[in-house]
Amino acid sequence: MQSGDSDAVWLMQGWLFSYDPFWRPPQMKALLNSVPLGKLVVLDLFAEVKPIWSTSKQFYGVPYIWCMLHNFAGNIEMYGILDSIAFGPVEARTSENTTMVGVGMSMEGIEQNPVVYDLMSEMAFQHEKVDVKAWINQYSVRRYGRSVPAIQDAWNVLYHTVYNCTDGATDKNRDVIVAFPDVDPSIISVTEGKYQNYGKPVSKEAVLKSETSSYDHPHLWYSTSEVIRALELFIASGNELSASNTYRYDLIDLTRQALAKYANELFLNIIEAYQLNDAHGVFQLSRRFLELVEDMDSLLACHDGFLLGPWLESAKQLAQNEEQEKQYEWNARTQITMWFDNTEEEASLLRDYGNKYWSGLLRDYYGPRAAIYFKYMIESLESGDGFRLKDWRREWIKLTNDWQNGRNVYPVESNGDALITSQWLYNKYLQGTSVFDH
Repeated sequence: MQSGDSDAVWLMQGWLFSYDPFWRPPQMKALLNSVPLGKLVVLDLFAEVKPIWSTSKQFYGVPYIWCMLHNFAGNIEMYGILDSIAFGPVEARTSENTTMVGVGMSMEGIEQNPVVYDLMSEMAFQHEKVDVKAWINQYSVRRYGRSVPAIQDAWNVLYHTVYNCTDGATDKNRDVIVAFPDVDPSIISVTEGKYQNYGKPVSKEAVLKSETSSYDHPHLWYSTSEVIRALELFIASGNELSASNTYRYDLIDLTRQALAKYANELFLNIIEAYQLNDAHGVFQLSRRFLELVEDMDSLLACHDGFLLGPWLESAKQLAQNEEQEKQYEWNARTQITMWFDNTEEEASLLRDYGNKYWSGLLRDYYGPRAAIYFKYMIESLESGDGFRLKDWRREWIKLTNDWQNGRNVYPVESNGDALITSQWLYNKYLQGTSVFDH
């Protein structure tokens, strides 16, 4: 680097020290101290979850930047650790012998969880730890333009649930709808008790478990019944706040979050019916799952922030000719589905890495994909033969490649009433205590 620029400074991602077992303290210290002081700055890249500065003696004297990573691939999932953000940078800056020189954000994708980025953006200017409870009360007033006690109560619930993830897990959205399991349904075990009537999970691990690592498990770290209570408060405040664009965004996002976790549980019920050789049960429950996906697509269509169309159109607008436009649209479609290293029978290992809850994507890709899987489940039960995993994969991959090559145009403007749609879906899927007894 110095041969190209004598003033070059090496900016190093620090999280390799926590994920690569080679980097024990002696090796880490030797590397960091081998670079002249002032020529290396380390990014403590995932400091809100796994800070390294505190276990490495301030990176052994090397300057570093406290970074919030938060999001992978722009996945849409209500998630965060507000307390860690509110005190982490201040704690690092005021610690003994600190070498911290700044704060930063290093997310892979943005345009989700506005509350997290709002708070983190403030931390560059905060000299004291932030009282999150007081901050969150003012946040809703600033965000919606007026004080509504029920909404403040709702945000207090969200602060203590979805925005209080303290299990140390990396949050990659692996909800069944957007990251469908690629395994034989007979080897998926349904954890006894499951979500215990939509309350707290029985453990920090998700309920989907199998004998293979062919898929990641959905992440659940909070009481879903409490989040539904927050949704009820949001809906109840609709008459006062529905004119607010930011309120409508948050209402849709919260409804989506609750329905996504419901879908995870509904999928487990389908698996349970399959393992009991209940073809009728699989048919009825899978039909409800597919109906839910369609309904969620309608919900997401109610706000510009949850549309597939703008993503595709922004890619096409970069093109200078028709050939480029086709290529750029294919790139955009591929990035959010299955990266193109698959064969006809083997899916890419990076399938669904960039998954999104976007209207258009649920209706035309996630829903049809699930329908193919359910079709093979029912055929397996009716024939008495095993699940035809290779045939499922072949048909799923063909669906994916066909969709990636598609040129159909998707809306770039919202359509529908967010409050009415959210209320309707709450009544249809979430109301009542026996939400998972369908």
